[in-house]
Parts: sequence; C-alpha cells; structure tokens
Amino acid sequence: MSELRGIIEAYRQAEQIHTRTVLATVVKVDGSSYRMPGARMLVSEYGEMTGAISGGCLEGDALRRAMLALNQRTNKLVTYDTSKDDDLSMAIQLGCNGVVHILFEYIDPTNPQNPIALLEKLLDKRIASAVVTVCSLDRHAEQLGTCCVQVGNEVMLKENNLVSISELTNSIQQVFERQRSLRSAIERNQTTYEVLLEYCLPTIQLVLVGAGNDAQPLAQIASLIGWDVCIVDGRNSHATDRRFPYAKQIVVASSDAFQQYVTTDEYTAVVLMSHNYNYDKAILKQLATSNCVYIGLLGPKKRFQRMVDELQREDLVLGEKQLSKMYGPVGLDIGAETSAEIALAITAEIKSVLQQRSLNSLRNRTEKMHQNIPII
Repeated sequence: MSELRGIIEAYRQAEQIHTRTVLATVVKVDGSSYRMPGARMLVSEYGEMTGAISGGCLEGDALRRAMLALNQRTNKLVTYDTSKDDDLSMAIQLGCNGVVHILFEYIDPTNPQNPIALLEKLLDKRIASAVVTVCSLDRHAEQLGTCCVQVGNEVMLKENNLVSISELTNSIQQVFERQRSLRSAIERNQTTYEVLLEYCLPTIQLVLVGAGNDAQPLAQIASLIGWDVCIVDGRNSHATDRRFPYAKQIVVASSDAFQQYVTTDEYTAVVLMSHNYNYDKAILKQLATSNCVYIGLLGPKKRFQRMVDELQREDLVLGEKQLSKMYGPVGLDIGAETSAEIALAITAEIKSVLQQRSLNSLRNRTEKMHQNIPII
C-alpha cells in the first residue's frame, strides 16, 4: 500500500502541472517474475517513473510502451516472454525465466472513474480492500483495466460494457473470505478476459516506544520499506523531527497518555525500547489487550518475563492469545550487535510475523518464493 500511496502522490503532483501519465500494472505472470500481479508503476510524459513492475529489467522498454499508450490515449497490453533462454527477440533480460503481462492504462484526468481515482479510495480507511482489473491477452481486444474497488461495504465500479457488479460480487467476497488475491476469467464476444482480484491491506504502522539512538536506524529501515513510523517518548529532547526525519508521527507524552495519542489496529506493530522499565511496562499493559499484531520488547528475556509476571500479579489476564504476539527479546537471532544490525533483526522478525513465513533461508525453500494466485 505504501508503494501505491507514492504512485498516487506522484500523480497528484503531475496533475497540478498538467503532466500526462500512464499506469503500468502487472496483470498476469506465468513462471517466475521479480514482481507479482498487482505491482504498479506510474510513468509521466517526461519519463519519470514511480513504483516498479520488475527489478529494473522491464522499465526501459516499459517506458517506450507507456509513451505509446499515452500518445494514443488508450489502454494497451504487452507481453514479455523470456521463458526460453535463447529468446532475445526484445533484447530484454528478465532474469526470472517467466512470462509477464503488463497492462498500460492512459490516465484521463477529466474522468472521475480513471484508475488513479479508483485506487485513491483504498487510502481512505485502514481496512482490507479489493481491486479488480480486467484485461485480455488478446492485444486487439478491449482492455478495460482497473475497473472496480471495494473498501468496506462501499463498491465503486467504472462504467463499462464488459462486467457488472452482480458478476463480481461473489468473486470479491471470496477474496475477503480467503484473504488473498484471486484470478478468474469471463467470456465476452468469443474473447476471454482475465480478471485479477487483488486483496490489499493498509500500510503497516510501526510504533517505536523510545526515542534513543538505537531507535533511529530502526525508524530509517522501516520507512525505507514503506511502513508508517510513529515515535513515542516522554522526553521532548529526544523525540524530535531532527532526530527522526523518517517518522510520520512523533509523540511526546507520558506513558499514561499513550492511548490518547496513538491509535493501534491489526496492522500495527509496536517495539518497546525506551530503556525505562516502568515506561515500557505501563505501555505494555495498555497494549496487551489491543488488536495490534506484534509487540516486541528490547532487552533480555528475564526483563520481559519479570514485566509479564508483574502485570499478571496486578490482575491483568494474559492468555495464550496475548502472549503469542509478544516477542521478548525482540528480533531474529542473526548475531546482531550494533544498533543498525539490531534494527535489521527486528524489522525482519516483524516482516516474517506479518507474512506468516518461516525463518528458513530461501535456498532451503522447496516451494516457489511467490505462490501462484489461485483461479476461481
């Protein structure tokens, strides 16, 4: 979602100076690819690119294709096929030995239902949402593109002659029930249309309780990967914009006022690292029954266990559900020693928890790194 936010911000800036743009979207992948369906990139008429549809190998040719879609003011589908090692017909080295289908959509700023206008709806609320993109692998067929989004109970469908809300309702419902992206297909006028139904989650919020020097590299890494960083500390000398330029929110408050300033949800991870036992403990007490997905505690295991024991003696009920989301000591066991290395270990652990992934090396993984999107 953070990448999408960057794309939307870039579009708004382009619109202000009347710069035309095209949205490139990975709509289907056969075999391996660096980016999966749903990856997007905005291209301006001056060649500025925001987002990514590959590891860099497609962007050069994609720029040329985007200019064609822009000049013709239409949607176009392009297929990049390097599944054969000796296929150099386009002089593109994908490096992943796969087939990637990219849809280029001209963004008409006068159309209130253009792709960016629809995708903007995803930023309104911190809840799961769905995006529907319809295209045909027949390049001569109509390319409907980004046509529908559902955020909560609100559904927005672009006016079109290919699909209706009634046709999409069941498929979108399955996306939310299974909590993952899905694929389907429809037949129109003897043409097969691919339907990509994306499951989209809000941007992860990382709350760092403590504005010490060791929190700085963690805030920087988290911001780099697109998380929203919130710094909380009782010291106004430490919790400053100068020390934490990567933070979206900085809160100077006592531990008792934590919940007055910070809102947590199921897409929030918290790391307690103030080095003040009582400050950390007071906030942990408030977080224990919250719906945040991850709570990490810096320091030795004895400190964490002492904190938990004291809270339980204070009649705070900590069941298996509450304890399962607490990680103390915080971070993966990678031999981290410096603040930057510890920040890396913490970030990696949070990411693995969020994605429900094992901590094995990828070389030991027998399955594909990216799982295929199921067909319904």
